[in-house]
Amino acid sequence: MSPKDSREGLFYPELGRTRLNAEVPTGEGHWPAGFGHVDRQIRVGSGDAAFKALAEGIMTWQIQRRAGLRVAAPPRAVVGARVVSGFGVGDLRLPVPCEVVWALEPAGMLRSDGTDVELAGFGYGTLPGHPALGEEAFLAMKASDGGVYFRLLAFSRPSGLLFKLGSPVTKLTQRNVTRAYLQAARSLAP
Repeated sequence: MSPKDSREGLFYPELGRTRLNAEVPTGEGHWPAGFGHVDRQIRVGSGDAAFKALAEGIMTWQIQRRAGLRVAAPPRAVVGARVVSGFGVGDLRLPVPCEVVWALEPAGMLRSDGTDVELAGFGYGTLPGHPALGEEAFLAMKASDGGVYFRLLAFSRPSGLLFKLGSPVTKLTQRNVTRAYLQAARSLAP
């Protein structure tokens, strides 16, 4: 069974790629050919309290909610959890279904560059009905100096002809949602 067929409904290459890229410094990841990608990291605070608040906010969907999305999901991001976010205005919202493909509760890790960090977060993949095909991940990281960072990793391409024709709108929407995620992360870390 190929990686893209390993989970029902998840039909994109390199399932879990964002998890692998989480282990390398920002900008050093490898991405599937033919997919656009995002690898953004911002400092949001320092210390254990900031890290715990950010990690908990990520694992309980607060990043999405504070970014203005409506979220229907289990209380916590765990592998196999299905989530439907909706973005739009009022009741006019486009449903975007995803499934969590990896989740990491706070854990120490030695990254590929030899630095010790503490990481927490998850990645989810798109399901049929989503306007994009790909994966997105949300990470809290505490560096050895105590700095706390939010990192957003994603790769995607339009999921069909209709969304490909609307790709300029989709790209603008993705940029706006990315900006909203970054603001949400800042609001979570005290």
